[in-house]
Amino acid sequence: MCSYKNNIVRLAFGVVLGLSQGVTQAADYVDVLDLPARASVLAINSPLSGMTRAGGRVITVGQRGHILFSDDAGQHWQQAAVPVSADLTAVNFSTPAQGWAVGNDGVVLHSSDAGATWNKQLDGRQIGELLIKHYSAQAKAEPGNEQWPLLVAEGQKLVDQGADKPLLDVWFANEKTGYVVGVFNLILRTDDGGQTWTPFQDRTDNPQGFHLNAIASTGDALYIAGEQGLLLKWDDSAQRFNAVPTPYQGSFFGVLGKPGEVLVYGLRGNVLRSTDGGQSWTALDSGLHVSITAGLIDACGNYRLFTQGGQMLVSQGTGAQMHLVRQPAPTPVAGAAQSTDGALVLAGSRGARTLSADPALEP
Repeated sequence: MCSYKNNIVRLAFGVVLGLSQGVTQAADYVDVLDLPARASVLAINSPLSGMTRAGGRVITVGQRGHILFSDDAGQHWQQAAVPVSADLTAVNFSTPAQGWAVGNDGVVLHSSDAGATWNKQLDGRQIGELLIKHYSAQAKAEPGNEQWPLLVAEGQKLVDQGADKPLLDVWFANEKTGYVVGVFNLILRTDDGGQTWTPFQDRTDNPQGFHLNAIASTGDALYIAGEQGLLLKWDDSAQRFNAVPTPYQGSFFGVLGKPGEVLVYGLRGNVLRSTDGGQSWTALDSGLHVSITAGLIDACGNYRLFTQGGQMLVSQGTGAQMHLVRQPAPTPVAGAAQSTDGALVLAGSRGARTLSADPALEP
């Protein structure tokens, strides 16, 4: 009997202890949007999802709010001071000093010192309210327009669901004007460097609300690539993103191009090329069936595309033909940049790595 009583006492004590620990843990919980990224020597080896250049500096972003920068072509990295621990997806610099990063929970970060330190400009807790305020004003100004109440309801849905809507890409034309894009047709524009943001859901030809995966400029046009064959192009006269028909109905993950030429790439090795502003397309034979997830135009003007399996495709001069360039120990690639000395710096699920320049570009 004594043993039975002792067991009951131990069980009761364990329950009380567990409850008290649960209360303590609940009290200690801090939202990732309010928790600064933790400094870690392993950050450069953790999953990374975006990369860009800021002058001569290479900058990469990834999980748990990690942002790192290198001034020696990826040989050494420093971790930036970041005010959030949300996973980051993309980064873009409009000048060597001014840059923006985006990620999960609708977070938008800004740096004015070439990526060394960052501040939060926006997060998912605010985006829904932005939509409600903006489209409620539109509905008041145009009471007969049925579009506005639907967009107000979309904003309310974002508020009700919480801050978990990811932003997937960011692009700035200059220090003032830029866009962030994300899931379910989430798109915002700023004209004051991110101090204020305007919802642009009403200015996209995306009635089914497909995800907006990437936004990029070719120098003479601005494109947004999305899922299920969605491709949008900015129409300056109409002040909206118009749909561009494409012959592929799978998801696109990126856009790359020069004035007079654009490539879009995505699932299962699909690459499309247009030289007439998207009026017609040619499917390029990549020879691969793995998703193409990153790309860049190198210092020689060559297109380089990188895959989820770590392969690299190169097209010399124009994007008309691509060939596979062998490389040692390929690893998945999610972001890429070329350093000032010509080296390729790649980011992916296994961290960052550097490839030597290959001027011959022989397959």
